[in-house]
Amino acid sequence: MSLKTILLAVGPGDADRADQLARTAGDIAGPGGTTVVLLHVFTREEYDSTTDRLGINDTSAVTPDDVAGRHGTFRSISRTFDEEEIDYEIRGAIGTHADEIVRLVDESGSELVIVGGRGRSPTGKAIFGSTAQKVILSAPCPVTLVRSDRHEGR
Repeated sequence: MSLKTILLAVGPGDADRADQLARTAGDIAGPGGTTVVLLHVFTREEYDSTTDRLGINDTSAVTPDDVAGRHGTFRSISRTFDEEEIDYEIRGAIGTHADEIVRLVDESGSELVIVGGRGRSPTGKAIFGSTAQKVILSAPCPVTLVRSDRHEGR
C-alpha cells in the first residue's frame, strides 16, 4: 500500500535526531509519489523568540511556514530530502504542540505521523506530559515514534 501523505512533526528537541527522522520518513516515502509534510509547531512564546532571533521585525511579512523553513533542523532534513528526491512541503503552526500536530494531520490528509521521542520513565511522562504520547493517543492515523540514539538518564 502506497501512502500519499506523511506528516513529519519536528520539535525544538529534535535536532539530535534530525538524521534519524529524515531517514525514517525517506525510507517510508521513497522518491516520488508520497509527499512528506515537514511540520514545526511553535508556541506563541517560541514563535516570538524565533522571529526575534532571526531578526524579523515585521511578523506580518512572514508566515509560520516561512519561519519554520528557516529552522536549522528543517534545513538539514530538507537537504536530505532533496538529495534523495523525496517530495516535501514545509509547514509551520502556532499553538499547542500535540493539538496542532493532530489538526495538521486532518488538514493535510496525512495517513501516517512520524514524531520524535525520548526514553523517559512512566513517572516522568506523568509529571511532564509528552507531546508524542498525546499524538499517539489522538491522531486519526498510525504514528511512528523515532527515539534518539542516546538514552537520556540511562
